[in-house]
Amino acid sequence: MTGYSRLVAGLAGLLCLGVPSAFAATAADLYQAQAIVTGTGDVNRQIGFRDCLDKVLVKVSGDQRLVQKPEILALRGKAGNFVDSFRYHDRLEGIPIHDEQGTHDRPHDLTCLYKPAVVDKLLAQLGSKPWLGERPVLAIFLTTEQGPRRFALTAEEGRGEAMRESFVNAAGPLLMHVTFPKTSQLGALDEGALRTADMTKLDRLANEAGAGKALAGSIVWSDKELGWIADWRMAEDGKTYRWEARGVSFDEAFRVAARGAAQILSGNGQP
Repeated sequence: MTGYSRLVAGLAGLLCLGVPSAFAATAADLYQAQAIVTGTGDVNRQIGFRDCLDKVLVKVSGDQRLVQKPEILALRGKAGNFVDSFRYHDRLEGIPIHDEQGTHDRPHDLTCLYKPAVVDKLLAQLGSKPWLGERPVLAIFLTTEQGPRRFALTAEEGRGEAMRESFVNAAGPLLMHVTFPKTSQLGALDEGALRTADMTKLDRLANEAGAGKALAGSIVWSDKELGWIADWRMAEDGKTYRWEARGVSFDEAFRVAARGAAQILSGNGQP
């Protein structure tokens, strides 16, 4: 098992370790964003600044709809003006430059740091506000179907490692933690029963296992759509929200799930 896989397996087993059911987002983590850019030149840096602006606005507010607003176009045009400081990390660090490649060709992580007052002012201009409360740990109750292959995604190793890793990666940019139940914690809820299980029951199972909120869903492979059809649901304040994605990779399906959950939990309504 690689170091990254061990990390994901550890994150997937958080429910069993009695971790807090919610995490408070610190300002240092909240008011920064990261983008992958090619090299460290100014042209690609400006592209990275625009990407980071979108990401930090969504992360701080929890509202994915902000990046679709017409007003965001003008802000992207001067995205670098809002950055307090930035740094690079070479994603190929330790690997020598080879052939005709130069440092301008190498992929870098560009991390942008922002002052809270600057981001909060931008959110106000967009009709939004910071989501500063604790972010609950999400217990993921997911069923998958690809032809005759069907299963519920659980914390046990041996099946679903790539999906668990992908879900962790999808939730991370929103400062959200996800966990996966052990088979024993599901009780009589097999793959079929999970699809229709009442959210009140799933929330109770999540709470009993140490998480703060249940996120339930299913992904079904569609040859017609050339991708997965994903359906998600979450209960909050007595209402069950439902949203979907069609013809996407499972990485994108999980990003849709995480962004939708953040939108609901931050008080921004229907995904």
